Amino acid sequence: MTLINWLYLTFQNSVTLDPLQIMSSWNYSIHFCNWIGITCSPSNKTVMILDLEAKRLALGRLKRLQHLNLSRNFFVINVAINELVGQILDHFSSFSKLVYLSFGANNLTGTIPAWIGKFSSLYYLDLALNNLQGIMPSELGCLSSLGFFQLSGNNLSGTIPPLIYNISSIYYFSITQNQLHGSLPLDVGLTLPNLQLFAGGVLDFAENGLTGMVPNLASLQGLVRLNFDDNRLGYGKDGELNFLSFIANCTSLEVLGLHNNYFGGNMIRGDIPIGIENLVNLNKLGLGYNYLGGTLPNALWKLWKLKGLYLYGNKFSGPIPSSLGNLTTLTLLYMNENRLEGRIPLSLGNCQSLLILNLSFNNLTDTIPNQVIGLSSLSISLVLSQNFLIGTLPFEVGNLKIPAELDLSKNRLSGEIPTTLKTCLSLGLEEIDLSRNYFSGNIPEFFSKFLSLKHLNISYNDFEGEVLSEGILANSIFGNNKLCGSVRELHLPTYFIKNHRSSRKLLALKLIIPITSLILIVLVLLFFFPTCFIVKSSRERAWTTSSFEDCQLHISYAKLLKLWLYYKGVLYENGAIVVIKVLNLQQQEASTSFINECNTLRNIRHHNLLKIISTCSSIDHKGNDFKSLIFKFMCNGSLDQWLHPKKDVQHHSKRLNFIQRLNIAVDVAFALEYLHHHCQTPIVHCDLKPSNILLDENMVAHVGDFGFVKFLFEASDNPFKTQTLSIELKGSIRYIPPEYGMGGQVSTLGDIFSYEILLLEMFTRKKPIDEIFKNGLSIHKFMSMALPENFMDIVDPLMFFEEDE
Repeated sequence: MTLINWLYLTFQNSVTLDPLQIMSSWNYSIHFCNWIGITCSPSNKTVMILDLEAKRLALGRLKRLQHLNLSRNFFVINVAINELVGQILDHFSSFSKLVYLSFGANNLTGTIPAWIGKFSSLYYLDLALNNLQGIMPSELGCLSSLGFFQLSGNNLSGTIPPLIYNISSIYYFSITQNQLHGSLPLDVGLTLPNLQLFAGGVLDFAENGLTGMVPNLASLQGLVRLNFDDNRLGYGKDGELNFLSFIANCTSLEVLGLHNNYFGGNMIRGDIPIGIENLVNLNKLGLGYNYLGGTLPNALWKLWKLKGLYLYGNKFSGPIPSSLGNLTTLTLLYMNENRLEGRIPLSLGNCQSLLILNLSFNNLTDTIPNQVIGLSSLSISLVLSQNFLIGTLPFEVGNLKIPAELDLSKNRLSGEIPTTLKTCLSLGLEEIDLSRNYFSGNIPEFFSKFLSLKHLNISYNDFEGEVLSEGILANSIFGNNKLCGSVRELHLPTYFIKNHRSSRKLLALKLIIPITSLILIVLVLLFFFPTCFIVKSSRERAWTTSSFEDCQLHISYAKLLKLWLYYKGVLYENGAIVVIKVLNLQQQEASTSFINECNTLRNIRHHNLLKIISTCSSIDHKGNDFKSLIFKFMCNGSLDQWLHPKKDVQHHSKRLNFIQRLNIAVDVAFALEYLHHHCQTPIVHCDLKPSNILLDENMVAHVGDFGFVKFLFEASDNPFKTQTLSIELKGSIRYIPPEYGMGGQVSTLGDIFSYEILLLEMFTRKKPIDEIFKNGLSIHKFMSMALPENFMDIVDPLMFFEEDE
């Protein structure tokens, strides 16, 4: 059967879908060289090329083919981007002089046939974006003329045949998105001298990926794309990023992807080499989720052509250099999840092409520059959450053009929401998160008027006034205690404010007279009975409180939080209620605990950590040392009081619903994440339990009690740092890992263990030290035994009751 007869009688008849009517031109009334998709040799009119790319053909009856003879031809097969199914047929093995083979972007299954390796003239092989599986046949290493090698987007496994690296003619090598493993030859830069694009792959999560060291690629000066994202390259040792210096001569390089590898303890370690500044044509640099540290190198700001810069998930510290504004072609900038500090540089406003800006989860301070939030190019995302930004939201926010996401949550922003924000909403803004700030004033009505807004979160601010509508506000206004309204679904108090001047005067008189009288009475008591605020007798304690006068405090006895030596007081200067933790210096290591807390609290600042106001270190009237810490008073007590109230406390307020427990769990997670990853030196709490988690007036959780804290210094390079215990067991039994009791090492993983116990206690309302947990039964086993069928039998039923029940 000749090629033409096969095309006409078999191939054409096997086409089951032809929406573009390509096959209508395939008939004997016209010369076959004029058939669509066929190119003939001009000399002898034999078929050279069969090109059916993007013709949307579907073949369903090739299984009937019995014989195929296409010998002594020299042509191209290109049926990419169709809907071909089934396996690659063995009948194609007779195409001995094939030079171009493309089955890309179809739905082919099965394995790669070994007979492809017999095509000695083949220079273009594209089998990408199919469902091929199995190993790469070693015969592919015999394709001595191969230049373009594309197998990405399949399910291939195993290793790459070593012979492929000896095909010196290859200039394009892509095996991304497979499940390959094995190491790269260290001489690949010499054996593949024509390499211009080398994409090492986005592999799966089953620990299949390229391993070993990155080879020396310095000789590949024509290299355009180097992509090793999501592999397991490296051994976790120092100096493994030095290969970047080797490729400094690859000045044609446009894309460098090293995201999420195994350099330096599951991540790249060290600084970015200065030699990277030679890669002047680089337009994408991906170094996300590694272990890079130090300050951001000036070499980065010399890469003028950068469009995508991905530095997220590292340990970069220090300020963001103003020279970042030199990268005026940037479109995507990710610097989130680092330790950057200082203010956002004004020069960032020079990046007029930015589509996405993400600086979240850092330690940035000061106000948001007008030049940055007013960048009209930010049409996809602006994320500045989890920082320490202050001030008002600039009016220039209205300059944003249709951003899909605006996230300024978990900062210290204040003031009213500018009316210019409605300009963004009218253009199609989809997500806004302004939660956990200090915004005040009325909630703008325009929030409920724009249908494009899919997600809004303005919870835990200081908004006030009446809320007139429900809609998107239904789940986004928690923690704003000054709001009111008659919409039942919002569960807000209903009250009316009279604006008449006469009413205001009457109200003022009713308030001023009793308040003034009360103040006079208090002043008289303070003058004549300065000691009446100290009611705890000397028989109950072996120390005095007279030195609190130096701290400008009044103290009243209250065994607050059920902990010994905790007191409740009032600051003279502003009347603020505080908690005083007085150390009993007669106890062993009390001074060490005091120093630990001072060293910790002076270096941390996070809204989910207990805020310290002052310290007292003095001598009492008997000449004894006196030390105390003064904290902000948490009016809702500890989480332990809510989970395990006294039997005589039956008030319904001591009941946490599911959402409240979930919010508390998230708050504690944020606090731990800050201590472990965003402090100058990682901090391990070592005593995480419900009694050390305090709740403010908005039921926001604050982690406190840093007496057992440990600092993990940079001597350890593991991301889960450890440090040998130098004192006896610390922390609370059943809340700390068992290894601590056997002289194990302090680690951030210890806090994670405590956090797991905390979660189990929160949602079952059972303490890990309850009597039922004995004879080998722990709260962990208690939970696992109930999963999955009896899960609802062990969770706390009280968290599903509404308040009105």
